[in-house]
Amino acid sequence: MVFDGEAAASLVKELRLNFNSGKTKSYEWRISHVNAFLEMVVEQEDQIVEALRSDLARPPLETVVYEIGVFKNSCEVTLKELKQWMTPEKAKTSITTFPSSAEIVPEPLGVVLVISAWNYPFCKFTFVLSLDPVVGAIAAGNVVVLKPSEIAPASSALLAKLLGEYMDNSCVRVVEGAIDETTALLQQKWDKILYTGNGKVGRIVMAAAAKHLTPIILELGGKSPTVVDSNVNLEVTARRIISGKWGCNNGQACVAPDYIITTKDFAPKLVDALKTELENFFGKNPLESVDLSRIVSSNHFARLTKLLDDNKVSGNIVCGGQKDESKLRIAPTLLLDVPRDSLIMSEEIFGPLLINDTVLHLVVHTFPFGGVGESGMGAYHGKFSFDAFTHRKAVLYRGFTCDGSIRYPPYTDTKQKTMKTLVAGDVIGVVRALFGWS
Repeated sequence: MVFDGEAAASLVKELRLNFNSGKTKSYEWRISHVNAFLEMVVEQEDQIVEALRSDLARPPLETVVYEIGVFKNSCEVTLKELKQWMTPEKAKTSITTFPSSAEIVPEPLGVVLVISAWNYPFCKFTFVLSLDPVVGAIAAGNVVVLKPSEIAPASSALLAKLLGEYMDNSCVRVVEGAIDETTALLQQKWDKILYTGNGKVGRIVMAAAAKHLTPIILELGGKSPTVVDSNVNLEVTARRIISGKWGCNNGQACVAPDYIITTKDFAPKLVDALKTELENFFGKNPLESVDLSRIVSSNHFARLTKLLDDNKVSGNIVCGGQKDESKLRIAPTLLLDVPRDSLIMSEEIFGPLLINDTVLHLVVHTFPFGGVGESGMGAYHGKFSFDAFTHRKAVLYRGFTCDGSIRYPPYTDTKQKTMKTLVAGDVIGVVRALFGWS
């Protein structure tokens, strides 16, 4: 079946009707679907591990920890906190609205589109890429369309299959496909769009959203420097850098370290420590290591090879550099003293080339996750995911008493004087004005 603009419009219309029915707003509906996500990843762990092995040669341990474990924690936090998140927040009123009470009510936005990336399709560990924002949108009471990346076909197909089985398909849908399908979706009017990926596509998403004044969240890439002081534990530092760089999809993660900043005298010691720990992690022939993910596609392999073959850096390799195009594998590679105007220093690497801890801040559900400038806009994660897909509606409650004529025409000098004191918050002045006291 061809998914074109007409099909996309029909899908959005159907979902909007279902949202307008109010079925997704109840606590019971929301919590049942968060529970369903939790059951899904527990019951289908083997399928998830196999899909990521197929797409990325991902080591099972990484999938279990970085995908399933973190996502389960996200669901459990949502289950525990959702009732509190949904509770209206009391707000103060003023003498101007007396007698009254007020509250801020978190309301769902409506029909949400999540366009995810391929490197962490099941969780937020690096960008919250597919299911974490979907959980946030559902917890907030929205209906959702998820568009997974075609670059990871096994994961995309599995997401479509599992969400079809575990979710209410009248309110949660998956659309597979590539550029044509994404374009068809972006032509529609959404109530919020979340996109994870690169800046080039991010601009396309933003331009499409602007036509409908649709608010967006962009999780984009960028350069990720790691600053290393000379007064550190070298062994621990090297292990943490390696884990953050090559333990996260072999560098294919937007928070993976891109380059290291350290002192010139300390750099050789750090390089030696990294070499030692890299061999401890992945052996003397890392291209054969089962603990190292492969590059996701031949196009990305060619892009990374171009960065390495740049004549400004090709002589700066101090470790690694081996490649196997047939297996889409590139060994962990260290480059030293790379010129700032080289390709590798001007583009996001998103691969196994490198120049406190790394990455782990992403598992802290009390932190917002989001970028600024070229790295994106907006944030989500835990409660911040709920907030990202929620409108904070201001509600003022007033009865029919104390409906003084002061706010209505004709506007006399006495009314004007009284209104000025009201606006200024001068309670005594209001009383004086009302009773004519000097």
